[in-house]
Amino acid sequence: MKTLPKVSVITTTYNDAANLGRIMEQVAGQDYENLEYIIVDGGSTDGTMGLIRQMEQKMPGRVRFLSGPDQGIYDALNKGIALATGDIIGCCFDRYADRGVISRMVEVMGKEGTDGVHGDLYYMDGERIVRRWHQGQGCIRSGWMPGHPTLYLRREVYERFGVYKTDYKIAADYEFMVRILYRKEVRLSYLPEILIYMSHGGTSTGSLGAYLESLKEGHRALRENQVAVPWVTDLCRIVRVLWQFVSSAGALR
Repeated sequence: MKTLPKVSVITTTYNDAANLGRIMEQVAGQDYENLEYIIVDGGSTDGTMGLIRQMEQKMPGRVRFLSGPDQGIYDALNKGIALATGDIIGCCFDRYADRGVISRMVEVMGKEGTDGVHGDLYYMDGERIVRRWHQGQGCIRSGWMPGHPTLYLRREVYERFGVYKTDYKIAADYEFMVRILYRKEVRLSYLPEILIYMSHGGTSTGSLGAYLESLKEGHRALRENQVAVPWVTDLCRIVRVLWQFVSSAGALR
Protein backbone atom coordinates (compact mmCIF):
# COMPACT_ATOMS: atom_id res chain seq x y z
CA MET A 1 0.00 0.00 0.00
CA LYS A 2 1.39 3.37 -1.01
CA THR A 3 2.27 5.69 1.88
CA LEU A 4 0.56 9.05 1.80
CA PRO A 5 2.91 12.06 1.74
CA LYS A 6 3.28 13.69 5.14
CA VAL A 7 1.66 17.13 5.37
CA SER A 8 2.94 19.67 7.89
CA VAL A 9 0.38 22.33 8.89
CA ILE A 10 1.77 25.41 10.65
CA THR A 11 -0.11 27.77 12.97
CA THR A 12 1.59 30.83 14.47
CA THR A 13 0.13 32.49 17.55
CA TYR A 14 0.73 34.98 20.32
CA ASN A 15 -1.59 35.61 23.28
CA ASP A 16 -4.62 34.52 21.25
CA ALA A 17 -5.73 31.41 23.10
CA ALA A 18 -9.42 31.72 22.17
CA ASN A 19 -8.72 31.72 18.43
CA LEU A 20 -5.93 29.16 18.76
CA GLY A 21 -8.29 26.66 20.32
CA ARG A 22 -10.69 27.05 17.41
CA ILE A 23 -7.90 26.71 14.81
CA MET A 24 -6.50 23.62 16.53
CA GLU A 25 -9.88 21.91 16.28
CA GLN A 26 -9.92 22.67 12.55
CA VAL A 27 -6.58 20.93 12.02
CA ALA A 28 -7.38 18.00 14.29
CA GLY A 29 -10.68 17.55 12.43
CA GLN A 30 -9.10 17.00 9.01
CA ASP A 31 -9.51 13.43 7.76
CA TYR A 32 -6.00 13.26 6.27
CA GLU A 33 -4.05 10.63 8.21
CA ASN A 34 -0.39 11.45 7.64
CA LEU A 35 -0.55 14.94 9.13
CA GLU A 36 1.88 16.78 11.40
CA TYR A 37 0.76 19.88 13.30
CA ILE A 38 3.32 22.57 14.12
CA ILE A 39 2.51 25.44 16.46
CA VAL A 40 4.90 28.39 16.77
CA ASP A 41 4.08 30.53 19.80
CA GLY A 42 5.64 33.93 20.36
CA GLY A 43 5.93 33.40 24.12
CA SER A 44 2.29 33.75 25.16
CA THR A 45 1.20 34.29 28.77
CA ASP A 46 -2.54 33.60 28.33
CA GLY A 47 -2.84 29.84 28.67
CA THR A 48 -1.70 29.01 25.14
CA MET A 49 0.73 26.36 26.37
CA GLY A 50 -2.07 24.54 28.15
CA LEU A 51 -3.99 24.34 24.88
CA ILE A 52 -0.93 23.01 23.09
CA ARG A 53 -0.52 20.29 25.74
CA GLN A 54 -4.16 19.29 25.22
CA MET A 55 -3.58 19.07 21.47
CA GLU A 56 -0.56 16.83 22.05
CA GLN A 57 -2.92 14.40 23.78
CA LYS A 58 -5.51 14.69 21.02
CA MET A 59 -2.95 14.14 18.25
CA PRO A 60 -0.35 11.93 19.97
CA GLY A 61 3.06 11.95 18.29
CA ARG A 62 1.91 14.41 15.63
CA VAL A 63 2.29 17.79 17.36
CA ARG A 64 5.52 19.81 17.40
CA PHE A 65 5.84 23.28 18.89
CA LEU A 66 8.15 26.16 19.71
CA SER A 67 7.54 28.93 22.23
CA GLY A 68 9.63 32.07 22.55
CA PRO A 69 10.02 35.61 21.22
CA ASP A 70 10.03 36.12 17.47
CA GLN A 71 10.22 39.03 15.03
CA GLY A 72 6.66 38.77 13.79
CA ILE A 73 4.47 36.41 11.81
CA TYR A 74 6.88 35.79 8.93
CA ASP A 75 9.76 35.00 11.27
CA ALA A 76 7.41 32.62 13.12
CA LEU A 77 6.41 30.97 9.82
CA ASN A 78 10.06 30.50 8.93
CA LYS A 79 10.62 28.80 12.28
CA GLY A 80 7.69 26.53 11.56
CA ILE A 81 9.03 25.62 8.14
CA ALA A 82 12.42 24.80 9.69
CA LEU A 83 10.70 22.54 12.24
CA ALA A 84 8.47 20.79 9.69
CA THR A 85 9.29 17.24 8.62
CA GLY A 86 6.49 16.91 6.05
CA ASP A 87 6.75 16.42 2.30
CA ILE A 88 4.12 19.16 1.84
CA ILE A 89 3.89 22.31 3.97
CA GLY A 90 0.98 24.68 4.49
CA CYS A 91 -0.59 26.93 7.13
CA CYS A 92 -3.85 27.20 9.02
CA PHE A 93 -5.00 30.45 10.64
CA ASP A 94 -8.71 30.20 9.95
CA ARG A 95 -11.32 27.57 9.05
CA TYR A 96 -11.24 24.75 6.51
CA ALA A 97 -14.33 24.42 4.34
CA ASP A 98 -14.75 20.78 5.41
CA ARG A 99 -12.85 17.80 6.82
CA GLY A 100 -11.52 16.65 3.44
CA VAL A 101 -9.72 19.79 2.25
CA ILE A 102 -6.17 18.55 2.81
CA SER A 103 -7.00 15.12 1.37
CA ARG A 104 -8.25 16.71 -1.86
CA MET A 105 -5.26 19.04 -2.08
CA VAL A 106 -2.80 16.16 -1.77
CA GLU A 107 -4.81 14.07 -4.24
CA VAL A 108 -4.77 16.68 -7.01
CA MET A 109 -1.05 17.36 -6.53
CA GLY A 110 -0.36 13.64 -6.90
CA LYS A 111 -2.53 13.27 -9.99
CA GLU A 112 -1.05 16.29 -11.75
CA GLY A 113 2.53 15.91 -10.53
CA THR A 114 2.76 19.53 -9.43
CA ASP A 115 4.84 21.42 -6.86
CA GLY A 116 1.88 22.75 -4.92
CA VAL A 117 -1.82 23.51 -4.87
CA HIS A 118 -4.16 26.42 -4.22
CA GLY A 119 -7.86 27.18 -4.43
CA ASP A 120 -10.56 29.68 -3.60
CA LEU A 121 -11.44 31.24 -0.26
CA TYR A 122 -14.09 33.37 1.35
CA TYR A 123 -13.20 36.46 3.39
CA MET A 124 -15.54 36.43 6.39
CA ASP A 125 -16.83 39.07 8.80
CA GLY A 126 -18.18 36.76 11.48
CA GLU A 127 -20.55 34.51 9.56
CA ARG A 128 -21.05 37.05 6.76
CA ILE A 129 -19.18 36.56 3.48
CA VAL A 130 -17.39 39.79 2.52
CA ARG A 131 -15.82 38.65 -0.73
CA ARG A 132 -14.66 35.57 -2.60
CA TRP A 133 -11.03 35.15 -3.59
CA HIS A 134 -11.38 33.48 -6.97
CA GLN A 135 -8.54 33.94 -9.44
CA GLY A 136 -8.11 30.50 -10.99
CA GLN A 137 -4.84 30.00 -12.81
CA GLY A 138 -2.84 32.90 -14.20
CA CYS A 139 0.50 34.71 -14.17
CA ILE A 140 2.05 37.15 -11.70
CA ARG A 141 2.55 39.72 -14.44
CA SER A 142 -1.23 40.11 -14.87
CA GLY A 143 -1.85 40.77 -11.19
CA TRP A 144 -2.82 37.18 -10.43
CA MET A 145 -1.70 35.50 -7.23
CA PRO A 146 -2.88 32.45 -5.25
CA GLY A 147 -4.75 32.97 -2.00
CA HIS A 148 -1.91 32.47 0.47
CA PRO A 149 -3.98 30.60 3.11
CA THR A 150 -4.86 28.00 0.44
CA LEU A 151 -1.27 27.56 -0.79
CA TYR A 152 0.35 24.23 0.11
CA LEU A 153 3.80 23.53 -1.33
CA ARG A 154 6.25 20.68 -1.51
CA ARG A 155 9.21 21.05 0.83
CA GLU A 156 11.55 21.25 -2.18
CA VAL A 157 10.11 24.65 -3.12
CA TYR A 158 11.36 26.17 0.15
CA GLU A 159 14.68 24.37 -0.16
CA ARG A 160 15.17 25.81 -3.64
CA PHE A 161 13.81 29.35 -3.27
CA GLY A 162 14.17 30.08 0.43
CA VAL A 163 11.59 31.23 2.96
CA TYR A 164 9.85 34.51 3.85
CA LYS A 165 11.83 37.75 3.97
CA THR A 166 11.39 39.21 7.44
CA ASP A 167 12.19 42.77 6.37
CA TYR A 168 8.72 42.79 4.79
CA LYS A 169 6.11 43.52 7.48
CA ILE A 170 2.88 42.99 5.51
CA ALA A 171 3.61 41.54 2.07
CA ALA A 172 6.32 38.92 2.64
CA ASP A 173 3.84 36.27 1.48
CA TYR A 174 3.31 38.17 -1.79
CA GLU A 175 7.06 38.63 -2.28
CA PHE A 176 7.54 34.90 -1.74
CA MET A 177 4.86 34.04 -4.30
CA VAL A 178 6.34 36.45 -6.84
CA ARG A 179 9.75 34.89 -6.25
CA ILE A 180 8.59 31.31 -6.87
CA LEU A 181 5.94 31.90 -9.56
CA TYR A 182 6.99 34.81 -11.79
CA ARG A 183 9.38 32.76 -13.93
CA LYS A 184 7.02 29.74 -13.92
CA GLU A 185 9.60 27.48 -12.34
CA VAL A 186 7.03 26.21 -9.83
CA ARG A 187 3.85 24.53 -11.10
CA LEU A 188 0.64 24.67 -9.08
CA SER A 189 -2.55 22.66 -9.23
CA TYR A 190 -5.77 24.60 -8.81
CA LEU A 191 -8.84 23.34 -6.97
CA PRO A 192 -11.83 25.38 -8.21
CA GLU A 193 -13.67 25.34 -4.90
CA ILE A 194 -13.78 27.14 -1.56
CA LEU A 195 -11.06 25.67 0.64
CA ILE A 196 -10.73 28.25 3.43
CA TYR A 197 -13.02 30.64 5.29
CA MET A 198 -10.67 33.48 6.26
CA SER A 199 -11.38 36.23 8.78
CA HIS A 200 -11.46 39.64 7.10
CA GLY A 201 -9.25 42.26 8.74
CA GLY A 202 -5.87 40.53 8.80
CA THR A 203 -2.46 42.14 8.52
CA SER A 204 -2.99 43.51 5.01
CA THR A 205 -6.78 43.99 5.01
CA GLY A 206 -7.46 45.47 8.45
CA SER A 207 -7.50 49.11 7.32
CA LEU A 208 -6.96 51.36 4.34
CA GLY A 209 -3.51 52.26 5.69
CA ALA A 210 -2.55 48.60 5.95
CA TYR A 211 -3.78 47.94 2.41
CA LEU A 212 -1.78 50.88 1.02
CA GLU A 213 1.31 49.70 2.88
CA SER A 214 0.73 46.24 1.43
CA LEU A 215 0.63 47.74 -2.08
CA LYS A 216 3.85 49.64 -1.39
CA GLU A 217 5.63 46.49 -0.24
CA GLY A 218 4.11 44.59 -3.15
CA HIS A 219 5.61 47.09 -5.61
CA ARG A 220 8.97 46.62 -3.92
CA ALA A 221 8.58 42.82 -4.28
CA LEU A 222 7.98 43.19 -8.01
CA ARG A 223 11.05 45.39 -8.45
CA GLU A 224 13.29 43.12 -6.39
CA ASN A 225 12.24 40.14 -8.48
CA GLN A 226 12.81 42.01 -11.77
CA VAL A 227 9.18 42.00 -12.89
CA ALA A 228 9.03 44.24 -15.97
CA VAL A 229 7.06 47.51 -15.65
CA PRO A 230 5.89 46.71 -12.09
CA TRP A 231 3.32 49.52 -11.93
CA VAL A 232 1.27 47.69 -14.57
CA THR A 233 1.11 44.65 -12.30
CA ASP A 234 0.22 46.92 -9.36
CA LEU A 235 -2.71 48.29 -11.31
CA CYS A 236 -3.85 44.82 -12.39
CA ARG A 237 -3.78 43.66 -8.75
CA ILE A 238 -5.97 46.57 -7.66
CA VAL A 239 -8.47 45.92 -10.44
CA ARG A 240 -8.66 42.23 -9.53
CA VAL A 241 -9.39 43.02 -5.90
CA LEU A 242 -12.05 45.57 -6.80
CA TRP A 243 -13.66 43.07 -9.15
CA GLN A 244 -13.77 40.52 -6.31
CA PHE A 245 -15.84 42.93 -4.23
CA VAL A 246 -18.16 43.74 -7.14
CA SER A 247 -18.67 40.15 -8.26
CA SER A 248 -19.07 38.91 -4.68
CA ALA A 249 -21.73 41.53 -3.95
CA GLY A 250 -23.73 40.39 -6.94
CA ALA A 251 -23.32 36.66 -6.39
CA LEU A 252 -24.00 36.69 -2.65
CA ARG A 253 -27.20 38.77 -2.61
